[in-house]
Amino acid sequence: MTVENSKAPSDDTTQVPTLRRLRDTEETISRSGGDIRGRTMRDTEGQEVGKIEGPFIDDVEERVRFIEVASGGLLGLGKSRSLVPVDAITRITDHDVFISHTRQHVAAAPPYDPDLVAKDAGYFPGLYPYYGFQNYASGWPWTPGYPYGPAEPTPPKGPDRDISTAD
Repeated sequence: MTVENSKAPSDDTTQVPTLRRLRDTEETISRSGGDIRGRTMRDTEGQEVGKIEGPFIDDVEERVRFIEVASGGLLGLGKSRSLVPVDAITRITDHDVFISHTRQHVAAAPPYDPDLVAKDAGYFPGLYPYYGFQNYASGWPWTPGYPYGPAEPTPPKGPDRDISTAD
């Protein structure tokens, strides 16, 4: 998924990243085919995990870090929300996004509640170990084994800058 940035990127690599929903920013998906919102997330066995609500991006590197997935509920009531690291995505089709975990594993993840998460600075960093990945912000700015590392070459600055989940 590629995101178009409408603000000038920061050159300060010492900033501590915070995550925010793409829909809460001025950024947009630059390619309609790259937008996975509304697709069904499926687990390792092809079972439905839930519907993808949207991506979370970090405000320092401006990369997609998590995907919000909603499951259960009736007419929006009783719906639970979870965040899955983009590192867990194994395959994307026109209608589905497959991940490397079972739906039971996602269901047992710490639930996503925006009000509680805003008060808990450890929520996002704690999700990575739960899913078996290294935290993108540990040892900020870079640690050995960091999933992405510094982008090479440096992306262009300005409104046409693309943000991608893959290098």
